[in-house]
Amino acid sequence: MLKIIIVGATSGIGREMARIYAGAGHLVGATGRRQELLYSLQLEYPNYVITECFDATTPGSTSHLESMVRKMGGLDILVYSAGWGELTESLDWEIDKATVDVNVNGFLETIHFGWGVFTAQGHGHLVTLSSIASVRGNRHSPAYSASKAFQSTYFEGLHIKARHLQIPLHLTDVQPGFVDTKMAKGPGRFWVAPAEKAARQIVRAIEKKKWRVYITRRWWLVAKLGKWMPAWIYHRIG
Repeated sequence: MLKIIIVGATSGIGREMARIYAGAGHLVGATGRRQELLYSLQLEYPNYVITECFDATTPGSTSHLESMVRKMGGLDILVYSAGWGELTESLDWEIDKATVDVNVNGFLETIHFGWGVFTAQGHGHLVTLSSIASVRGNRHSPAYSASKAFQSTYFEGLHIKARHLQIPLHLTDVQPGFVDTKMAKGPGRFWVAPAEKAARQIVRAIEKKKWRVYITRRWWLVAKLGKWMPAWIYHRIG
């Protein structure tokens, strides 16, 4: 039985991942800001889901993670599935600040916690749900793209650092394209995947210990095209 904490499991991909893991008989620690949604998840899998209701952006929120690890009797996988972003035609400070609070500050505090646990015990697996938006800047939500790029680049650095430790500490950077959740925003959406399908592919990638994966798999093509597209073209269509 694996012991897994998913930060941001009240809805969307995080909730579907919790269902997959709990349905397979693993112990899942589910977190989020909405108690009623955590409670309904716990009712689905009363023997395999425990919950802690908190906001990942609140300073000291890792005390809740410490509590969950004690209740679960250890930790094997830590997933940061919390994320936020809004479209903004103007440059809105409140939107940008909220985006960075969740996608950078909350992410950093959570990942630092997991790194400490896993390096101390000599094994573990850190997972973040960044985004295909991390590949290039985006005029519709510049802070979202930048914050997801932070996650992805940070994880690459930690992946290299973990390899030098020579212990079984794994990292997986998940870059979803459009998934049918409340975060799927913006014009021209295509290849929109159901959250359950995306979660299944993510769980398989974690099992295979891939360090980076595109969800669904066809989005690797968009990532490659976006990365190598000349700026004079991208800046016209972006």
